[in-house]
Amino acid sequence: MYVSTPADDQPIPSTPAGDPAPRPSRRVFSPEYKLAIVTEYENAPNGEKGAILRREGLYSSHIIEWTRARDAAALTSGPADPSTPAKRSKKSAEQIELEKLRRQNEKLRSDLAKTRIALDIMGKAHALLEGLSESAENDEPPRTS
Repeated sequence: MYVSTPADDQPIPSTPAGDPAPRPSRRVFSPEYKLAIVTEYENAPNGEKGAILRREGLYSSHIIEWTRARDAAALTSGPADPSTPAKRSKKSAEQIELEKLRRQNEKLRSDLAKTRIALDIMGKAHALLEGLSESAENDEPPRTS
């Protein structure tokens, strides 16, 4: 038989001694809940909107984000099971290499255009300096008498 002592009645802390609060977990909202709250929020008169947010423990940023998602049809076309993320299509090695080569090609084209512009400017500067040099040679220095 087990006899409890006063020390046994103390809860064992699961967090460090300085932090008595448990670690919070991220809340997850279903698309149906999001749509219902956005609809309720939009239909509420101006004085009642804050009450909805307080009642549900939400922030106005939630409503803004969910409204944008609804307008982009992201809330209605989500996966059937909200706990499973939508699968991304796998790209083949050829597709990945093709995208990499296209990005590299675009960068090289941009660098080439910059180089051509720089060469054009250098050519114009060279021609200008040659013209100034020739005009300076043709000018006679002033004579002192």
